Amino acid sequence: MSNPSTFAIGGDLTVTRLGFGAMRLTGDLNWGLPADPEAALKVARRAVDLGIDFIDTADAYGPGTNEEQLAEALHPYREGLVIGTKAGQSRPSAREWVPLGRPEYLRQQCELSLRRLRLERIDLFQLHRIDPKVPAADQFGALAQLQREGKIRHIGLSEVTVAQLEEARRTIDVVSVQNMYNLTDRRYDDVVDYCTRENIAFIPWLPIARGEHAGPGSPVADIAAELDATPAQVALAWLLHRSPVVIPIPGTSSQSHLEENFRALELTLGDAHHARLSALA
Repeated sequence: MSNPSTFAIGGDLTVTRLGFGAMRLTGDLNWGLPADPEAALKVARRAVDLGIDFIDTADAYGPGTNEEQLAEALHPYREGLVIGTKAGQSRPSAREWVPLGRPEYLRQQCELSLRRLRLERIDLFQLHRIDPKVPAADQFGALAQLQREGKIRHIGLSEVTVAQLEEARRTIDVVSVQNMYNLTDRRYDDVVDYCTRENIAFIPWLPIARGEHAGPGSPVADIAAELDATPAQVALAWLLHRSPVVIPIPGTSSQSHLEENFRALELTLGDAHHARLSALA
């Protein structure tokens, strides 16, 4: 079964339905910079050369250095390239991720992201996590104010339930949801279905899982062999088949893996393949 090759985020940002998650371009545990910074820049440039026109980053990756990497590698940006970033998680240390949704913090981080990315307006600005210690309405209100001021074009959310998404949509126009979702982690099936009905982009992070489902003799490996593909390509093709609003963002620091992932767009799964893979959940 063929799938639409593009999706219009927010109705006006038309992107190819396979993006690039830039987080792994930073150093160990995404803290600091990699051992070979120039190699990381080459991966980002290669992504755009391949035709990838949606790149995902966040203020917390690095922290901050990931956005700076993208600007160094890609600015001035190619026409049509969409860079989405996120705010709402602080990084006290490499292994700590702490939701922080105070309105003044979200504003500060938006301003810093604009500076690091060398942008006048961020096309897609996502709330990295809803902070349980801050009224959700205050967090959504801060994003709406930034949008009214022209600092961000569209608003998205990350790691949210259907109920949280519906609550947010009562006050802001949510154009994207970025939740963890892959072949073996389907906890957000209902969110994918909701986004499909409402024509909201669903951006799965960790889209290839960690490979434990794709060993020799697994359905993923068997189908990959049948289609002369790799297990990673099969996992991505399943996501593309899952819904026309899904935009996977596999991340890598390897050019060869980047190119392998991008070729998943050329892979067509039949309904029987899709059923066998869906049964893994």
